[in-house]
Amino acid sequence: MTKKLLAAALAAAIALPAVAHAAEPPPRRIVVMGEGEATVKPDIALLSLSVMREAATAREALDANNKAMADVIAAMKGSGVADRDLQTAGVQINPRYDFQNKPDGSQESKLVAYQVTNSLSVRVRDLSKTGEILDKSVSLGVNQGGGVTFTNDDPSATLKEARKKAVADAIDRAKTLTEAAGVKLGQVMEISDVAFRQPPVPLAAKAFDRAAEAVPVEAGENSYRVQVNVTFELD
Repeated sequence: MTKKLLAAALAAAIALPAVAHAAEPPPRRIVVMGEGEATVKPDIALLSLSVMREAATAREALDANNKAMADVIAAMKGSGVADRDLQTAGVQINPRYDFQNKPDGSQESKLVAYQVTNSLSVRVRDLSKTGEILDKSVSLGVNQGGGVTFTNDDPSATLKEARKKAVADAIDRAKTLTEAAGVKLGQVMEISDVAFRQPPVPLAAKAFDRAAEAVPVEAGENSYRVQVNVTFELD
């Protein structure tokens, strides 16, 4: 009997620290979100250009499209665009029908032509040539697309600057909140960030009715924003 009581007391003594540890309240903390923004001039223009040709047969439409797009690609390369910066985005072949209403209310369709569209994505690294390249492409047969988006080849330095601003903003917010609450701000326990940027607004090209001396293009600046979540200990 004595041995059993002794064993039970020993087991209780071993379990007591674990129970006491589990009962300890979690450390007080505060989680604050900070934001930072940095801007940089773009160094790349992304162009979306398409050539559409129409003919009585799909073969004729494709042949005409191939010739026009080959001239466009040759002009791109002649303006200094590297092979790696030219990429076919898609080729579509679609029939075009003429629908006529019949006296009984139904419709009659008649195949009138085939349309072939070849889309090309162009990365322009010399921004000063963007307007010239757009103008050349229209003169050589581009008659659809024309979207222009400005971006950066390596925005890492700008994102680094934005992160520093975001962390500083989080610390400033945490100090303001803790001072208002009458508590003391402790050490940083955890930091996580989510980098994002405002989506670039493509410049919609005007209708390709005639070629201008040069397409006016303004690159402006790209804005990169970063959010960070910082967890602070409260003393």
